[in-house]
Amino acid sequence: MSQVTSTPPRPGRHAKPESPPAVPLSPVTLPPLADASLGDLVRDAATYFSTLFRAEVELAKAELTAEARKGAKSSIFFVLALTIVLFSLFFLFITIAEVIAIWLPQWAAFALVFVLMLAVAAGCGLVGWRRMRSIRKPERTISTVRDTGAALAPRRVVRRSDSEPASEPRAEQPSAEQPGG
Repeated sequence: MSQVTSTPPRPGRHAKPESPPAVPLSPVTLPPLADASLGDLVRDAATYFSTLFRAEVELAKAELTAEARKGAKSSIFFVLALTIVLFSLFFLFITIAEVIAIWLPQWAAFALVFVLMLAVAAGCGLVGWRRMRSIRKPERTISTVRDTGAALAPRRVVRRSDSEPASEPRAEQPSAEQPGG
């Protein structure tokens, strides 16, 4: 019989994320600052700032995750209530048709309720379609993303022929050729 050994868990979806170094909650004894160089001070400040920032992000993630779980659990009851209301509407429409059947034949009452339901559905669909048509693309965001991309894109330098003076390198201009011509 072979001996079973446990292997360490592989990193994946269920692996616990590494926590950032802890932010001290009590005063920390620091080395005397008079003896530290400017580079050491900047490095220490950057390290402390980085640790503090990561701890803040980790705290926000933990709080948001807990609140999102609470919200998801409570939304189940809203979905359940909405489902019950939707199934109850069926009985409401039957009741309306039966009341109308007092004055009209029963088949006409049900047909009238059906046509009214189709009209309301068509009206809601029309309103939704008009509102969807009014949605515009985010022009400012598109503009700033293009500007950022253009600013970060590496510029290509055009090589000049030997007859041109080499005073300044120019960025390559897009050609203005007409398609098919």
